[in-house]
Amino acid sequence: MKQLSLKNASTIVLNPAWISFIWLGMTFGVSLLATPVRFSAATITRPIALDVGRVVFAALNKAEFVALIVLLIIVRVSGNVRKLLAVCMGLALILLIQAIWLLPELSARTEHIIAGIEPASSIAHAAYSILELTKLFLLAWIGFKSLRIPSRTEI
Repeated sequence: MKQLSLKNASTIVLNPAWISFIWLGMTFGVSLLATPVRFSAATITRPIALDVGRVVFAALNKAEFVALIVLLIIVRVSGNVRKLLAVCMGLALILLIQAIWLLPELSARTEHIIAGIEPASSIAHAAYSILELTKLFLLAWIGFKSLRIPSRTEI
């Protein structure tokens, strides 16, 4: 059996794939698994499901900013800036749009629904969903691309 050496460990840590796949799993689990399941539970009312969703997505957004910072550091240290920076900037733009526009708007809609007021239709939910799917695609792309790109420590 092959032992894990310090060089092998640093190669793994400096590969952006690991943080990309962790982030992908977090986002996939919350957005595509937990959220639809929450709304299918018979004993949870719509206002409660929306309120829980608001809290969960706010926490996810904060965790995603941490993941983005870690990803940017790893991309920089690994020497893969030219190959991955544009996609990382796409992820950063998506997170900013979600944090500055979409999450506050969706949170305000949730407040109205909890208060018993049905808000006017909005593109916010559709826009958020499209950006989530785009984010998942970009994270998968970075992850799989990083599995094929040698880091600076491997060269």
